[in-house]
Amino acid sequence: MLLASINLNKRLGADGARARFAAWLRAHDIAVIVAQEAYKPADRRPPLVHGYVFAGGDGHLATWVREDIATPTVSAPTAWAQRVELGWLTVVQVHLDSYTSAARAAQLGELAALAAAEGGRPLLICGDFNLAPRPQDGLYDGEVSGFTADTERQALQYLLRSARLVDTTGTDGQEAEFTFERLFTCKLSRFRCDLALLSDHLAAGVPVAARHEVRTGPQAFTDHSAILLNLPLTPEAAEPDGVLFAISDLTGKQPAAAGSRPYQPHKTAMSRQGASPAARAVTRHLTGPLGVRTVLDHGCGRGSDVAHYRTAGLDADGYDPHEGFGWPRPEREGYDLVTQMFVLNVLPDPGARIRALQDAAAFVRPGGHVVVVTRSPEEITKAAADGSWTAHHDGYWSSKGKGTFQRGISAAETTALARHAGLVPTAKPAGLPLPGVSHVVLVKPEP
Repeated sequence: MLLASINLNKRLGADGARARFAAWLRAHDIAVIVAQEAYKPADRRPPLVHGYVFAGGDGHLATWVREDIATPTVSAPTAWAQRVELGWLTVVQVHLDSYTSAARAAQLGELAALAAAEGGRPLLICGDFNLAPRPQDGLYDGEVSGFTADTERQALQYLLRSARLVDTTGTDGQEAEFTFERLFTCKLSRFRCDLALLSDHLAAGVPVAARHEVRTGPQAFTDHSAILLNLPLTPEAAEPDGVLFAISDLTGKQPAAAGSRPYQPHKTAMSRQGASPAARAVTRHLTGPLGVRTVLDHGCGRGSDVAHYRTAGLDADGYDPHEGFGWPRPEREGYDLVTQMFVLNVLPDPGARIRALQDAAAFVRPGGHVVVVTRSPEEITKAAADGSWTAHHDGYWSSKGKGTFQRGISAAETTALARHAGLVPTAKPAGLPLPGVSHVVLVKPEP
């Protein structure tokens, strides 16, 4: 699903600019538009963008969605930030102060607090930041500009670290790709000020591009480049009564797939006569060296691995949120080891995966370990091709009828997700002989 973030320089009220904007949207099949300085006066009725529905905001910050997509919840936590609930992803678009460094630094501090309040929910912060993240991102007459102060850059770096965000267009070691260029007093000012900050566990899999034709080509309609993100998110379809103008008539594409189908991850649980290979590997190679005595199998399904751990002489419990499996939430905490086998890969969004890891981490003692095993990207790619699975979010419907989802997750991705749950890789890498699947051994740091 394509999302475009763009500063429209208050031009959407002009017929020519609006027509060129609409043509660009159709050409790229943009699903969601988050726009800064969209039109003036800011309190006027939003201009009509054919094929799109106005989701909320005003001339300062505004959101439109393609008309076949359900309108998201839009709110304004501050006058310079707008929050959009886009399925499992929170999008915060911003237009930071244009005049003073102190104001921008303060706003970045507020953004860090807003990000923390999301509680680990996957996050995209985008828009016009009116600053150069690195010295080379802001030039005036060919020299580094003094417009951006060190305090702003420090505040931005704090935001990135604290919220675990990646500046997706700021590749280290490469020259800046400027998104704004203008002559001031006959001297060229060039800035990379239009940014897209994305949760680190998403960034590697999300193509992001600065599109300069919107400000430099013959069909330009603004003076800022657009930031285009191809998000791994299947939007929920709009109700038919809400459709006023069929975008499919213009693009030839089918409406968005319905996103309201109930997920039933418990239906992926296997019926085993014995322990899983992963559980057997844990008792053969891990519990002894780590001095494990107590184990919780988090997401244990029908409990065959719990029985194996008990047979191995461990004090073991199981927990599965599906009541039908009969493994209620244990009252105890402080386990030496929590195992989570093939749970993350059946959850349909990254936020649910983080919450599952957060819950697992709540059961392990400080200094204790969490073992996470998932189906690998290679295995799922092959299974999807063999089974003609339908793409959904960042994975596939393995069975639409059953409501089951699968995604291949690498050890690196699991590690990135786990950091959001307060878990880190072991200091001494501990591996298990588990060919064909991904796994990682994590530790809950001592306070």
